[in-house]
Amino acid sequence: MVVRVLAIETSCDETAAAVVDDGAHIRSNVVASQIDLHRRYGGVFPELASRAHLEAIAAVVDQAMREANASWPSLSAVAVTKGPGLPGSLVVGVNMAKGICLARSLPLIGVNHLEGHIYAHWLQPSGWAGSIVRRLEALGSPFPLLALIVSGGHTELVLMHDHGRHELLGHTVDDAVGEAFDKVARMLGLGYPGGPAIQQAAQAGDPHRFPFSRPRISLSPKTARVPHEALLFSFSGAKTHALHLIREHHGDANGKPTHRTPVNDIAASFQEAVTNWLVEKTVLAAEMHKVKAVLVGGGVSANQALRQKLTAQLGAAVSFPPLELCTDNAAMIAAAGYFAFMRGVRDDLSLDVAPDLKLGL
Repeated sequence: MVVRVLAIETSCDETAAAVVDDGAHIRSNVVASQIDLHRRYGGVFPELASRAHLEAIAAVVDQAMREANASWPSLSAVAVTKGPGLPGSLVVGVNMAKGICLARSLPLIGVNHLEGHIYAHWLQPSGWAGSIVRRLEALGSPFPLLALIVSGGHTELVLMHDHGRHELLGHTVDDAVGEAFDKVARMLGLGYPGGPAIQQAAQAGDPHRFPFSRPRISLSPKTARVPHEALLFSFSGAKTHALHLIREHHGDANGKPTHRTPVNDIAASFQEAVTNWLVEKTVLAAEMHKVKAVLVGGGVSANQALRQKLTAQLGAAVSFPPLELCTDNAAMIAAAGYFAFMRGVRDDLSLDVAPDLKLGL
């Protein structure tokens, strides 16, 4: 019997819905992007995001059901992102899911958004040979697995012992890497979103012209929830370094680049530094815990420099989702929801959003 999950994702600035069979087969995956809405602000404006979700959610869910050619009785459950994310955005998705479950007498499953990025690797979209986890499953258990989650709000190394069993190994002590990309791109006048803008500018730059200082990070009461300081990240210093480079190389008094500022070289050097740090710590964690594979997820997993460096270090043992599954989408929430459903997870209509939800504590 097919287990068909309708999933809803509204954690930040993408209104998304998807229908997925058996946690793998994508029947539909609809995303209404808000990039144009937030571009003028150089980042996500929370109040505008929640309002845009309200306007789009019903149509997006309807489109996902139509594209999947799915009837309401054919659904086994509804999965929805409960956190982490922007509170106002999360509420829209959770309330929509609750309404559907109440009206259609369907089970409700709240999903951790970070877990969704990991489960993107269990999906089997057409045209993709598939993640290493499916090949490992064919040979037995794929665990333990290491997940590197890199996005605008998160930079985390998570050890996956089994479905639903996660251990946090490392995290950023300040900014997430995606946030750092956005802010440096804004300083350089490259636009939003910052990841693709930095990557494009870096193609015409010298990545070795401006060496960035390696951050020094120590365990403290704030970071003591991870076992090893070598697996902690920090990106605030890299942002400051980029600002100083702009000022030192013909930037104006306010730190804005001019026509003489070596924008491409700064972008390339910044990208070189932060991707090197991500790779070094990921490889170290993989060796420390003798994992069978490394799964990379989140918007920054689309970065080509990061993909090339991790592949050079880990070969076939590293997996990246197709580009359309790197950024926020509902198919990954459906996959995570399926495995939770199969473990017997059910939520009732008292489910609340959890903007600061953690994974692997």
